[in-house]
Amino acid sequence: MIRRGLFLLLGAAILVALLMLSTVYGTTSIPVSETITAILLGSGMATGDMSPLHHIVFDLRLPRALFAGIVGAGLGIVGVVLQTTTRNDLADPFLFGLSSGAAAGAVFVITVTGDILGFWTLPLAAFCGGLVASGIVLALVHALRTSAPEKLILAGLAVSFLFAAITNYLIFAGDSRAAHSVIFWMLGGLGLARWESFPLVCVGLLLILTYSLYRSRWLDALLTGDVTATTLGISVQNLRLSMFFTAALATAIFVSVTGVIGFIGLMVPHIARGLVGPLHRPLLPTAAIVGASLLTGSDILSRLLLAPQELPVGIVTTSIGSIFVFLLLFRTAKTRR
Repeated sequence: MIRRGLFLLLGAAILVALLMLSTVYGTTSIPVSETITAILLGSGMATGDMSPLHHIVFDLRLPRALFAGIVGAGLGIVGVVLQTTTRNDLADPFLFGLSSGAAAGAVFVITVTGDILGFWTLPLAAFCGGLVASGIVLALVHALRTSAPEKLILAGLAVSFLFAAITNYLIFAGDSRAAHSVIFWMLGGLGLARWESFPLVCVGLLLILTYSLYRSRWLDALLTGDVTATTLGISVQNLRLSMFFTAALATAIFVSVTGVIGFIGLMVPHIARGLVGPLHRPLLPTAAIVGASLLTGSDILSRLLLAPQELPVGIVTTSIGSIFVFLLLFRTAKTRR
């Protein structure tokens, strides 16, 4: 218990430090004193006129840092939920077509319709695409009259391939001048982070965190197998479908404002379980802190590696994720020997 508390405190301290670094450093470094002054002025905790430098901090860098923390935390929790409910250590939002559906919706707007609804056009289209993808997966599972993990995974893969094909068609047939925007969005980025959409990502995090904590005992029971969970009075099928729908809804919200950021949902559950164990009551907040720290650190790297040009954060997380999967495979091979 003490060990878990220390891990949470240490993780929270690291996260706060990364959030401050994300606000201070970028293509142009801003002194910490000016950063704090900008936050105080922008939040109304101090009086005075805000300079252009203060606006850069409060209107651009601060929401971007907070978005990275919130989305990273949410994707980490989604990864925990999906890996538990499917009993698949490689499960993440990509595996179930959620990210592919959101990508198709966003690419449709970029290449076909344009910003007909202003700022909210792209997030709304991506959100709808993610919901449509999750709805198709659930409809397939319902038609098969089963919620078995392997059927859920196969349905998700089928939907993922379908929406990937739709996205590629839209890119090929659409306006070639929009190709850069499409690629940047599909690889993930936090360039759309604005205070206007901040409540949206907060809703996504609260939704998946609250519901997964509420069902944490039931998720623990799933770790022992479907038969044992059923004997404890748990409707495994309803639990699996409700958790998947909640994860799908939260993922659609995150992807709608950040694009497709891969491997966070895959890596974080493994790291968190190594720190606090498999029980979900301590695992979920630990995964939130690890995910927030990982995405915030990746976003800092994405802005510094090719400065002043910005690298899509999805490239950084995918690079880290590929190395992580290699290490995971080698570890599994050694364990089986």
